[in-house]
Amino acid sequence: MSTGGSAPDSEGFYLISYVSRAFHVHPQTLRLYERVGLLRPGRSKGNTRLYSKADLKQLEVILGLTRDMGVNLAGVEVILRLRERLEQLQEELAQLHAVAIREAPGARLQEE
Repeated sequence: MSTGGSAPDSEGFYLISYVSRAFHVHPQTLRLYERVGLLRPGRSKGNTRLYSKADLKQLEVILGLTRDMGVNLAGVEVILRLRERLEQLQEELAQLHAVAIREAPGARLQEE
């Protein structure tokens, strides 16, 4: 990401104009990504879109898929859902592993 334009506000959020310039994306494209559910920026009291660092990371993934790999928005949605599900499953597996280690007799000895 290039950093043209003004810095984020004191809360660490970025306005659509900054994100648009920094990622070389038209603001309407960002609005489209929000409309189809690929991005979910927060809103200020005045209803201004506020993009967090997590939103910017998500945007980097979206742009990588669309620009570099030629994936359409429907494909991006599927890939993002699969990535999210994979992360959930990895967390569940880590929790199950921790429980198994705690409850299995002699498990600590076997791992060392």
